[in-house]
Amino acid sequence: MTEPAAAPAAGLRDVIVWDPLIRITHWSFPLLIPAMWWTAENSKWALHRQIGLVLLGLLVFRLLWGFLGPETARFSSFVKGPGEVIAYLRGGTEGHTIGHSPVGGWSTMVLLGAMLLQVSMGLFAGDPYDGMTGPLNPLVGVMTADTITDLHETFFWVIAGLIGLHLAAITFYAVRGDDLLSPMVGGDRPPMAGVTGIGPMPLGRGLLAVALAAGFALWVAYGAPPLT
Repeated sequence: MTEPAAAPAAGLRDVIVWDPLIRITHWSFPLLIPAMWWTAENSKWALHRQIGLVLLGLLVFRLLWGFLGPETARFSSFVKGPGEVIAYLRGGTEGHTIGHSPVGGWSTMVLLGAMLLQVSMGLFAGDPYDGMTGPLNPLVGVMTADTITDLHETFFWVIAGLIGLHLAAITFYAVRGDDLLSPMVGGDRPPMAGVTGIGPMPLGRGLLAVALAAGFALWVAYGAPPLT
């Protein structure tokens, strides 16, 4: 969720809001999460595990990008204190800004945290005597794995509820005339006075974040063996 758009200023260019990597990551979630549900419902466990590892890599990348990415991707730009959140809810603004609003920032963090928790439980879930297990299942006992598996199955509906709230918020802003989807598709939004956008994507930091996230997911896929 972003700050409401100001009226376009004549002669100004569109401002870049979201970099390509964060947009690819964002649109991967609504593809992978339903795929995770479908594979679980149809006992496609090998595929479920593979998609889960891809989702893990994307989540790790998003965490890294929250420190290495451009302005709007960084947690420091949208994770605000209670005072700013309350002021925003009361109708206050913090000048001309782009990216997540104070409320949208926290909703993003909650959704990312919930997805990371769900994927983490999946890494330990399963029964080695009855189908596929997560790559880290051997690190826990059978009873612990059974408990985690039950939580993993139930917690999916928490994820679904949070996604529903996210969609409801997007609809609410759309009714108010603030289009949140188009900037996440194309990366830019109509011009705003006094706002220049995020500038070019830091390619070197992007490649580093992708490499670290992919390496971490691959390491987990092999059971997180000791690195020494």
